[in-house]
Amino acid sequence: MSQYFEGIGRRKESTARVRVMNGSGKFVVNDKEAQEYFTRQGDVQAVLAAFSAVGQDRSGYDISVVVKGGGVSGQTDAVQLGMARALVKMNLEWNSSMRKAGLLTRDARIKERKKPGLKRARKAPTYTKR
Repeated sequence: MSQYFEGIGRRKESTARVRVMNGSGKFVVNDKEAQEYFTRQGDVQAVLAAFSAVGQDRSGYDISVVVKGGGVSGQTDAVQLGMARALVKMNLEWNSSMRKAGLLTRDARIKERKKPGLKRARKAPTYTKR
């Protein structure tokens, strides 16, 4: 196997390990083709936003992703962050353009815990006067 650059991305409950290496343009997520794994419209483009931020064509790179946990949205954002981190490891000069595009900032928002006496984190039971 050739030299690869790895980036770890996290979002909500999802964790993605992204490996970028020189190759023919294959993009594999959990042993599936990327278009097959990310079925929502625009998800593949969102994941590949790091390449457009630095003005690179992804056809010269093979991308391998292992993503676990969470839902579709969290996994998409986790892969996007992992991709950006891997590309910065590949070329440190891309750091500033990635930062400007907001691709290297981890979104720290997570699900708020349920509070006692409430139905969810903030939803209170219906008030009845009588």
